[in-house]
Amino acid sequence: MKLAGQVAIVTGGAGAIGGAVCLALAREGAHVCVADIVPGQAVAGQVAALGQRALDVRTDVGRSADVRAMVARTLEAFGRLDILVNVAGVSSVGNFETLPEAEWDRVQAINLKGVFLCCQAAIAPMRARRYGRIVNIGSVLGKNGGNPRPWLDRAEQLKAGNAAYGAAKAGVHALTVFLAKELAAEGITVNAVAPGPIVTGMTAALPQTLQALIPVGRMGTPAEVAEAVAFLASPGTGYITGEILDVNGGLWPD
Repeated sequence: MKLAGQVAIVTGGAGAIGGAVCLALAREGAHVCVADIVPGQAVAGQVAALGQRALDVRTDVGRSADVRAMVARTLEAFGRLDILVNVAGVSSVGNFETLPEAEWDRVQAINLKGVFLCCQAAIAPMRARRYGRIVNIGSVLGKNGGNPRPWLDRAEQLKAGNAAYGAAKAGVHALTVFLAKELAAEGITVNAVAPGPIVTGMTAALPQTLQALIPVGRMGTPAEVAEAVAFLASPGTGYITGEILDVNGGLWPD
């Protein structure tokens, strides 16, 4: 159990990928704060069933007061913070030309600003122990300009991730690299996992034409993303920082 006695916060912990991350970390011995805007008792219960302590904290990652309270409650309950995994996010689809400003703001507030706020709040308790693992969830859409091929089929654009989502995830990648350098001498690593299409409620409408482009022949699972996160969160990865780890079935190799 590589994470025995360590404490992790997982934002979006009540969701498909976030829940899988919580359980993957718990299996390695970590106590987990399940942070989400919706109740996370079910995932917290599963963590407890694995023999680890769990905390369910309602958190809107786009609100700095909520984020500070999330970290404070974790420290109060467990006395330390070793791992932060930023999973919380929302999907968005449609054309660039007709993308409402309010939708742009909504996506940036959660998918990018939320990561910024959570990372910022985790620095002090990690620095105090001169140890930390921060893992952000990016996306292939932050790299490849989007999966849709509107020059072939306009409908793909209307059912898959748009520029607001991709820009936010590209921002997460940039934030990861900048923060990795800033914290490198503090014993804190900062990395990201960039999934391709994963089987969750967020991808239920993904056109079959786009699924067929994945070289391994299928969409990924939340557990596969969680395994990559657990690897980057382990003590043995102290020489890996600023990495954007692709988990996309070969859809976008770089």
